[in-house]
Amino acid sequence: MIPAIVLAAGASTRMGRSKALLMAGERTFVRTILQTLRDGGITDAVVVLRPGQAEAVAEIEAAGAGRVAVNPRADDGQLSSLIVGLDAVDAPGVEAALVTLVDVPLIQAATVHALLARSAASSAAIIRAVHHGRHGHPVIFRRSVFAGLRRADPAAGAKAVVHSSAVEDVEVDDPGILHDVDTPDE
Repeated sequence: MIPAIVLAAGASTRMGRSKALLMAGERTFVRTILQTLRDGGITDAVVVLRPGQAEAVAEIEAAGAGRVAVNPRADDGQLSSLIVGLDAVDAPGVEAALVTLVDVPLIQAATVHALLARSAASSAAIIRAVHHGRHGHPVIFRRSVFAGLRRADPAAGAKAVVHSSAVEDVEVDDPGILHDVDTPDE
């Protein structure tokens, strides 16, 4: 089984408000991502939030997909949220975790399908979506790198683990994997 982790515990300082609650068409970013993951074949998704995001929790509950994990140390950086997410999904039978960001809301269900299909056939420790040679999100981390992620230097994040592991890039026809929304202009 491959559950998903949606990292949504950032402070949103450049945006000025929670990215999870921004609108992508007629749905919030977090609801859009949860629907995309479900349509792409994910049956279990955890959204990692910072404390005090009652509106985001309500939105996730209303989506009917996904559950919440709170990162009490969200200001320690993205890796701390990834570890909270890993702890929330790590269970017997979990062979990997698909990780994406709440501020990359335009990924397509076909991309999730492609990554899951490639994961079933690949021996690579990390499988990531690539569009025209540029990698983005989502990324699948196999169980074999979970311990390395948990031990990684918070200042470097997951990059050291990625650079020391076998990575397979999956080219997808999905520019949404690269569209990271960080500011109101974006």
